[in-house]
Amino acid sequence: MSTKDYLEKDYYAALGVAKDADASTIKKAYRKLAQQYHPDKNPGDAAAETRFKEVSEAYDVLSDKDKRAEYDEARTLFANGGFRPGSAGGPFGGGGATFDMSDLFGSGNADFGNLFSDLFGSARGGRTSTPTGPRRGQDSAAEVSLGFEEAVHGTTLSLQLSGPATCATCHGSGARPGTSPHRCPTCGGSGFVTRNQGGFGFSEPCRDCRGTGQIIDDPCPECRGTGTTTQTRTISVRVPAGVRDGAKLRIAGKGTPGERGGPAGDLYVTVRVTPHRLFGRSGDDLTITVPVSFTEAALGTTLRVPTLDGAVSVKVPAGTPTGRTLRVRGRGVAKKHGHGDLLVTLEVAVPQKVTGEAREALEKYAAAQADDPRPEITAALERNGGGHG
Repeated sequence: MSTKDYLEKDYYAALGVAKDADASTIKKAYRKLAQQYHPDKNPGDAAAETRFKEVSEAYDVLSDKDKRAEYDEARTLFANGGFRPGSAGGPFGGGGATFDMSDLFGSGNADFGNLFSDLFGSARGGRTSTPTGPRRGQDSAAEVSLGFEEAVHGTTLSLQLSGPATCATCHGSGARPGTSPHRCPTCGGSGFVTRNQGGFGFSEPCRDCRGTGQIIDDPCPECRGTGTTTQTRTISVRVPAGVRDGAKLRIAGKGTPGERGGPAGDLYVTVRVTPHRLFGRSGDDLTITVPVSFTEAALGTTLRVPTLDGAVSVKVPAGTPTGRTLRVRGRGVAKKHGHGDLLVTLEVAVPQKVTGEAREALEKYAAAQADDPRPEITAALERNGGGHG
């Protein structure tokens, strides 16, 4: 949609409100019309869909205080001759109408493009950024799988990536070696040209240089003028000690190469850690479950427990119940200051089959054992008359 068409639209009429309507009135009118013409309520009705878009466009401008003020002022100038006939030597040439910027901004310097990009940007689908000049490359993503011990101790990996990379033949210039790009004569290196339409000048990307501001007469035979080629490259990635599953590592400057001499983007590597068959992890602590026999738990003992760096001795106090966790200081995961701990959870192993002398010994123990293992349960049963009913 041209700027002239935009100014000629009457958004007040589209919403059916007066030009001095307050914000509340405008909002109320919009809600009523939007509900009436919403596509969900009018499936297949092209006219209703068009009306809904008109209402939405009008509300987008009139509901914004600044946009509404600029829209009103621009339309007033348009209606009162602010767009005055110009001569053949005017800014748009050909005797078309010109916009006298002093009427709107006074005698100071004014940026015609900025005025309409600010006022009409959202209605035209957003602003367009200038494509000329160096441009930073996009960030890239990769994923690596580590063993549990590698993640705890840290490691260095060689990561192979396939994707765009700076052309080794032309070093990113896009021109055949021995030649260089030159400034586009059509746009003067700006990447934009001005097109006249209805008395207005509109900037658009230059077709000759495709918005780059440069012309390549003799393209590089390797990259065909793009400055990049698809390559497989090997990157060394240092994984710090203690990295966790799902962590993202940022490797600066190892992403997609930049355009026209711009810096490369960054590479973000997601770490996936393979579970260990013995150890788990809780923050910076390592965890392990160690089975103990009934006699070890009852009488106490000293266990040899593995770590990721050898083994340690852990003293089990007499009368230790199943599920108790013992802490071994400093044998966990490396952190900023020191190491985490090793958490050893004891699990009393009950034998599946008991026969012969072992069974006789247990029966004698049961007969000699005076302590009630369930005192609270026994007391509750006695209060309830033995549990009947």
